[in-house]
Amino acid sequence: MTRIVSWNVNGLRAIVKKNFFEAVDFLQADVICLQETKAQNDEVQKALFGLNGYHVYVNSAERKGYSGVAVLSKMEAISVSYGIGMEEHDAEGRVITLEFADYFIVGVYVPNSGNALVRLPYRREWDKAFLAYADNLAQVKPVVLCGDLNVAHQAIDLARPEANYNKTPGYTQDEIDGFQAFIDRAWVDTFRYLHPDTVRYSWWSYRGGARERNVGWRLDYLLVSPQLVQQLIDSFIYTEITGSDHCPVAIEIR
Repeated sequence: MTRIVSWNVNGLRAIVKKNFFEAVDFLQADVICLQETKAQNDEVQKALFGLNGYHVYVNSAERKGYSGVAVLSKMEAISVSYGIGMEEHDAEGRVITLEFADYFIVGVYVPNSGNALVRLPYRREWDKAFLAYADNLAQVKPVVLCGDLNVAHQAIDLARPEANYNKTPGYTQDEIDGFQAFIDRAWVDTFRYLHPDTVRYSWWSYRGGARERNVGWRLDYLLVSPQLVQQLIDSFIYTEITGSDHCPVAIEIR
C-alpha cells in the first residue's frame, strides 16, 4: 500500500515553525506533495533540514516568496521534470512530475483567478495546457495528480455556492468547466468517487472565523487516471490538521 498526501502549506518556512514535522509523522505518507512553498530551492531544503527518510524535489517560482511546489518521497524517483514544457506557464513553479516504476505523481498548484477575476483569461489557457500535459503523461503510464486545483467542482464542494458562483475565484463556470474537462477525459476525483455525498472542505478563509464555522471550500484534490481506480483503497481529508489555511488530503492505493 502507498499513501500519497497533498497539502498547500501556504508558506513552508512559516509552517515548519508550527506543527509541520508533527503532521508529517502523523500522516505516515510515502509521498507528500506540497504547494505554495513560497521559497526558493535552497530555502526549501533548509526549512526541511532534519526531516529524515524523504527525498526532496523542488520547483520554485522565479519570483521570490511566491507560489512553488515540492515533493517529499520515501522512494527515489526514476526521473523528475519541472513545469509542463511551456515557457509561458513555467515561470511560477507550479508543476513537478516524479516518475516511479508503476506511475507518475504530479504535484500541481493551479493559478488562482485573482481578485475581481483578473487572471481568469490566463486560468482558462492554463487549464487547457495542463490537461493536455496530464493526458500525454497518462499515455505513458498511470498518473496521480495531487494539488491545490483552485476550484470547487460542484455545489457540494463549498459552503456557500449561490453567493460565490461566477463572482469568486474558484467557483466560476470557466473554472468548473476546466475541472470537468478532466472528468470528461476519464480522470477520477478520488474523494468524490469514494465518498459521493460527503461534505468535506480543505480550505477556509482566515477571515471571519470561517474554519471554526466550517465555511469552507474543497480546493485540494487527488485525481487519478482511469487505470488506477481499481487500486484505490480510500481517500481522506484531514480537517483536524492546522498550520495552513488548507488542510492535507490523501489517498491510499494498492
